Amino acid sequence: MTTNSKRRIETDVMKLLMSDHEVELINDNMQEFYIKFFGPKETPYADGVWRLHVELPDNYPYKSPSIGFVNKIFHPNIDIASGSICLDVINSTWSPLYDLLNIVEWMIPGLLKEPNGSDPLNNEAATLQLRDKKLYEEKIKEYISKYATEKNYEVQFGSDDSDDDDGKEEAEEEEAEEDAGLSDGDSILDDASLSELSDLSDDDEEEEAEDSEMN
Repeated sequence: MTTNSKRRIETDVMKLLMSDHEVELINDNMQEFYIKFFGPKETPYADGVWRLHVELPDNYPYKSPSIGFVNKIFHPNIDIASGSICLDVINSTWSPLYDLLNIVEWMIPGLLKEPNGSDPLNNEAATLQLRDKKLYEEKIKEYISKYATEKNYEVQFGSDDSDDDDGKEEAEEEEAEEDAGLSDGDSILDDASLSELSDLSDDDEEEEAEDSEMN
């Protein structure tokens, strides 16, 4: 690694660390880290929270960084399985003039706002985005609900906040309650059945008493 590359990596990563973004270095290595990324406002992605994995090559910024989504996102230009992003400015048209803050605050949000359906990595998303916008947005929100809520993020990846354990416990409790839902329903049905049997039994006893009085 050249001195220029090392200095540039340190500068760009320090900008991120000093920004409002939550950054987690892997083994204190400035060339590999995670960023907590929030979906841009006024888009179907607004309520989502994703984890970006970033790797910087030794010859950064003369070679583009490698960036991908860790948790799943439904988007025409993002591969569901790998999280790879099809974005020219971090691939074919990358320039050393760009920096990491540009990517996180402008380039990726811009891609989420304006997908490129003609060059998809997710054909289903591209087709829906072009033909049925309502269903497309519903699918985005379905993926957020399954993979990219704030609580889901904390359970999967943790957080710098001290409330981590509380969040995990709450999520686990909710899952337990959902799992118990069917068994609770069964017990209600059982109680109702028992009540009906009890009523029938009482009716039978009353009829027997009436018969004995008549005799």
